[in-house]
Amino acid sequence: MTRIALLQMTSGIDPAANAAAVSVAARQAAGDGATMLFTPEMAGLLDKDRKRAASHIVPEGKSAAVKQVAEAARESGIWIAFGIPVLREDGRWANRQILFDAAGHVAARYDKIHMFDVELDTGESWRESSAYAPGEQVVTVEDTPLGRLGLTICYDIRFPALFEELGRRSCDAIAIPAAFTVPTGRAHWHLLQRARAVEASAFVIAAAQVGQHEDGRITYGHSLVVDPWGEVLLDIGGEGAAMRTCEVDPARIREVRRQLPSLANKRNIPKSNAQ
Repeated sequence: MTRIALLQMTSGIDPAANAAAVSVAARQAAGDGATMLFTPEMAGLLDKDRKRAASHIVPEGKSAAVKQVAEAARESGIWIAFGIPVLREDGRWANRQILFDAAGHVAARYDKIHMFDVELDTGESWRESSAYAPGEQVVTVEDTPLGRLGLTICYDIRFPALFEELGRRSCDAIAIPAAFTVPTGRAHWHLLQRARAVEASAFVIAAAQVGQHEDGRITYGHSLVVDPWGEVLLDIGGEGAAMRTCEVDPARIREVRRQLPSLANKRNIPKSNAQ
C-alpha cells in the first residue's frame, strides 16, 4: 500500500502565502506517512486579474514560491506536485505543474495543453489562451512512489486523446489538478474523473481548488482519488480547504487489467471513406 496526500486549497493572489500553505501541508502529510503530496491547478497563484498577476508570474527559475516548495519537499522527504503559472522565454505564460522528488529536485514539468476558452450560461467567460500558451508535450514520470505517473491539468480531462496516450504508456496513476467552476463541476467532475480512471485502468488523483477566492471566482472542490475500477476512494468535498491522505494499492492496477484488458485489446479505428 502507498499513502498519498491531497491538498484542497483556496489559493489567493499572494504566491508566498500559497507556497507557505503547501509547505505546512507537506510537513503534515509526511508526518501522516504519505510519500507524495498533490496540490491543485494554480496552487501557487490564482488571480484572474492578469494585470495584477503579471508582477508575480516570473520564470520558473526565479520564482520564490517554486523554491519554497522545492525546499519543503526536501525537508519533508516527500514528493510534491505543485501547480503554478510561469513566464516562458517567449513572453507568454504557461499553466504548469512541477513535480518535485523527495530530494527537492524537479522530476518533471508539464504545461497544460488544452486552454479553457468557454462561455457558460451562468455568464462566466474564460479566455485562457489570451495570455497562456498551450503546452505541446505529453509527460509521464517513471519511478515515482506510485509507479509511472502521467501529468495533466484540469480542462485536459475533456480530451480523451490525451488520456488514451497516457493509457498507451501504461501509466499507473494520472494527476489531474484542477480549478473547476461550480456549474461544470456539478455536472461533470465526478463523471469525468471516474471515466478517465476506467479508460486508463489507472488511479486518478485530482487535487482541486475550492470556495470563494480573493480574485472573486468560486471553485468546486471535491478533490478525488479514484481507483482503476472507477471507485472513489477519497472525496474531500466542497466545503473548504483541507488536507487528506489516502492509501492506494498498486496490486489493484494489475487486478483490474487482468479482468478487463482494455488497453491490450485496443484497436486502431479505421478511417471512414465517406466524403
